Amino acid sequence: MRTNTVKAGLAQGHPQIGTWLSLASPMAARFLARVGLDWITLDLEHSPATWETADACFSAVASAGCVPLARIPVNDLVHIKRTMDCGAWGIVVPMCNTAAEAAAAVAACKYHPMGHRSVGGALRALSFETTEAEYFRRANDETLVVVQAEHVQAVENCEAIFSTPGVDAMFVGPNDLLASMGQEPAMDSDNPDFRDALRMLLDTAQRCGVAPGIHAGDAAMACRRIEEGWRFVAIGSDLTFMLDGARAAAAGVPREGRM
Repeated sequence: MRTNTVKAGLAQGHPQIGTWLSLASPMAARFLARVGLDWITLDLEHSPATWETADACFSAVASAGCVPLARIPVNDLVHIKRTMDCGAWGIVVPMCNTAAEAAAAVAACKYHPMGHRSVGGALRALSFETTEAEYFRRANDETLVVVQAEHVQAVENCEAIFSTPGVDAMFVGPNDLLASMGQEPAMDSDNPDFRDALRMLLDTAQRCGVAPGIHAGDAAMACRRIEEGWRFVAIGSDLTFMLDGARAAAAGVPREGRM
């Protein structure tokens, strides 16, 4: 069975860099998984992905030697079970605001005795290039559980959330965190409450032995976050990469004489 190199790297304190699939395109996943990223997360919360799309994306990422993750639509047993059984190597849980919610996500991800994930499906073992029996034996050790801190309530409860057994990493969604503060959504902000929240989340995660993660708008911001101590860092998305490149190309061609 393949080793979840992202989970292992985070446990050793090494930065793990990835991006998000917002377009739910298996073709985009095939290409992005080969550019040198450590992990790629399919966004099942805000994309039009179906379960068949999810399977194709996870397969495309895993076959390239990259780690396939997924943000589930909601912290729910059914969504977690189906996501994991489609071949994801871990989940990102949106709006995880309490320790009870974190514990529920861990339990849904893990087989007995750590949780109550049901046994079934064949794609999960195929994604790890292993047998059903070996997957069942090792899945609890190899699957990654990431909880999102993207609301002021999560900041208030971060000590209890990050102390939950089975939580491997946390991930700040800057847009939603700012929105919950009554601020304009953005990847970064000079708002003092936002800055204080990031500092508290980072410090608490490090103290609890949980890998701190955050979304960055570009490579320069990602480098700055890594210097600050963040370890599970996302850079943009397939959509932002496409639009940034397209806008730069369009802006680089003179408009004179164009209809």
